[in-house]
Amino acid sequence: MNDVQASGGRGRHLGAALLGVLGTTVLFALFARLEAHWLALGWVAMVPWLAALDRARSAREALGLGVLLSVTFTAAVFHWFPGALQAYSRAPTAVGWALFLLVAPLLQLQFAAAALARYAARRLAREGQGWLPPLVGTLAYVGVEGITPKLFADTLGHGLYASEWQRQGADVAGAPGLTLVLLLGNECVLAAFRAWRGHGARRAWRPVAGLAALVFVLSGYGVFRQAQVREATRVEGGLVVGAVQANITRYEKLKAELGAYEVVRRVLDTHYAMSDALLRDGPVDLLVWPETVYPTPFGTPRSATGAELDAEIAGYVSERGVPLVFGTYDLEGEREFNAAMFLGPSSPGRAPERAAYRKTMLFPLTEWVPDLIDTPTLREWLPWTGRWKRGPGPRAMRFTLRDGRTLRVAPLICYETIFPEYVAQGVRQGAELLLTLSNDSWFTGTPAPRLHLMHAAFRSIETRRPQVRVTNSGVSALIDATGAVVAEVDDDQRAGLTMRVPATAALTTLALAWGDWLRPLALALAVGLLVGGAVARRRARP
Repeated sequence: MNDVQASGGRGRHLGAALLGVLGTTVLFALFARLEAHWLALGWVAMVPWLAALDRARSAREALGLGVLLSVTFTAAVFHWFPGALQAYSRAPTAVGWALFLLVAPLLQLQFAAAALARYAARRLAREGQGWLPPLVGTLAYVGVEGITPKLFADTLGHGLYASEWQRQGADVAGAPGLTLVLLLGNECVLAAFRAWRGHGARRAWRPVAGLAALVFVLSGYGVFRQAQVREATRVEGGLVVGAVQANITRYEKLKAELGAYEVVRRVLDTHYAMSDALLRDGPVDLLVWPETVYPTPFGTPRSATGAELDAEIAGYVSERGVPLVFGTYDLEGEREFNAAMFLGPSSPGRAPERAAYRKTMLFPLTEWVPDLIDTPTLREWLPWTGRWKRGPGPRAMRFTLRDGRTLRVAPLICYETIFPEYVAQGVRQGAELLLTLSNDSWFTGTPAPRLHLMHAAFRSIETRRPQVRVTNSGVSALIDATGAVVAEVDDDQRAGLTMRVPATAALTTLALAWGDWLRPLALALAVGLLVGGAVARRRARP
């Protein structure tokens, strides 16, 4: 009889734990949609999992709950990625899913780390130290995220982008700072629920007040900061950018059908025509085309035909008298780079202004293979792996506009926009504008283009710089210094867009000045609290 009861108890315990993981996963899946009506879920999403974690009977069980949530979280929030990988590599979708879920505990290492840290703190906490496990778990979560090899640089704080006010807090410690506030809010909700169950509403008011204070302070700071930024923004005297989103995708497939030259011909003719339409609508200071729109080296042609096309682009710029930034390849000996080419019109007695920015942060395998593992065998097994080399790093580039003004921009190509410190380095060099060229065509029809846009918006909040973002298939957008999308062309659409970038006074932020300061501090504090707790417990023993 006792064995049956014990077995039933273990079954109920396991069922409650699994329900906790499932509940948190479902709430995160909704919160990750970045829609305002799901915003409140971010403040409670962790509660089911935290409640299950506090019932863990061993470190092994706590670790298991962390690993399990990392897998379910990955599957629910990034469910679109295996399909996109299949479209790119032609590998079976099942293989993509298997590999993706296999590495999920590594990509979301913060769940396991927070689970173990919380369990350890629970064992070390003495009388009156009920605050220790929640605090240590929260700090470990935020700190470990800083050393986790994430493909998409995701963190829970990104979900607050749906709040116009609360997202402004990212200029203090980036999106990880918002994550810290959300985690503390979840702890308040859990504490209020437990106090209400154990003692009624009389004891629950304190954690409820704590939650209200977090929301009020974050929102209040956002209102204050947003007003400051808008006061520093002038509508007149800005910059007019003509952006072209031609929605021509899958170059390799088109090349197989039409031939390489015909593909380039179609791409260029389409961009010429769409650019001319923008120029007819009014004066434009700068034209921008997306990443790799010219899929061959510019300035170092491989053939006579390539030289003719290079000259044609330069001639177009000179005839229209408008500088152009476009995505292409750049060569240095045998080394090929994904590049943004800045090309100005020529004038009598003066050569055209030309400069190239080389992409540095390349997506693993699909764009770049580390030299250590780049072997013929790997290329044979994975023929879709990329061959680009990494550029020298962030660079603020000075460029002459149509009316003779100079503009200092921080160029970014696609994947680079998800790295806050990389973007901040370009702004610290004096950039007035973030200029992003991207190719999101492999993710058309998935949440990925919107998620990529959200990352870009956070870079504008952290640096308080406006951003022009031009993609081949969407989402192209103008983002202001508050992170608001002022104008856009949606995913899978063809359109030209005239972006009127307001002049914005240079503002400084803690995130820009100090970079990623919060996560190392959080990790150090988590370790310090655990070590201090262990020492205190050892000294307290008879």
